[in-house]
Amino acid sequence: MVSQIELVEVSARDGLQNEPEIVGTEAKLELIARSVAAGLKRLEVASFVNPTKVPQMADAAEVMAGLPKNDGATYIALALNRRGFERAAEAGAKEVNFVLAASDAFAMRNSGAPMLGLVDALAEVTPLARAANIRVSATISVAFGCPFEGETPAETVADLVRRAADAGVFEVALADTIGVGAPSQVRDLFARAKAAAPGVQLRAHFHNTRNTALANALAAVECGVRVIDGSLAGVGGCPFAPGAAGNVPTEDLVYMFERMGIATGVDLDGAIEAARFISRTLGKATPGMVSKAGGFPKAAVQA
Repeated sequence: MVSQIELVEVSARDGLQNEPEIVGTEAKLELIARSVAAGLKRLEVASFVNPTKVPQMADAAEVMAGLPKNDGATYIALALNRRGFERAAEAGAKEVNFVLAASDAFAMRNSGAPMLGLVDALAEVTPLARAANIRVSATISVAFGCPFEGETPAETVADLVRRAADAGVFEVALADTIGVGAPSQVRDLFARAKAAAPGVQLRAHFHNTRNTALANALAAVECGVRVIDGSLAGVGGCPFAPGAAGNVPTEDLVYMFERMGIATGVDLDGAIEAARFISRTLGKATPGMVSKAGGFPKAAVQA
């Protein structure tokens, strides 16, 4: 087993994008600052998409402008097409996550382009990114199953990984957008991804819709994945995937991996406080378990 992994914090983007009530820019920046203070060093913070379709992300440029100045933190912006990439670059993004989709039906609903059209857009963006000294990663959504087409063929996922690598990304994430994956599928898909793009860093993104996200995260690490997405308090969902609620909670990942002796670089108490901040901001209970229970209990002091 590895001794250390990297957690990517996505609460400010994927965590909030599906919330019906708009979260203000200042609250988003406070969440990001608390995340960084807890030791999270790579954070997805904004999405440069059509604000009429995802109104929660309409302030993406303002969020980018107000980010905490921290030399040790990397802030990621999400884009779906060239225009989104250009907006992210104009806002000062140094890393952009470009979204592909492993089904045409989901690609059209999420991005307004077919599956291979998104691949073409990625290939158009990567040389622009290199010229601007911007890193580009790719996330393959609905890699484990699609709400419109059902089972996602493993061969389709592997082909998209290869195409993304050929386009020049440094990292590819496989996303269980609707939370249908199981550990055996995780092992199979990441084995195929390694074979398709042996020189590319792999990343895992799990939703806990059906309570398998922690098991899937462990399976991913056991088969060699070193980068896992999490969302403080377990908030999240996709506006274009019915029922896709809840990312794997960051604080739950921290607790599990640290108890296993796998370092995350994240302070659990700080992560719990940041998760509780999200709950207070949203004014509702959130799915994360460790933020409710706390960390491992201290031994009682005997008189």
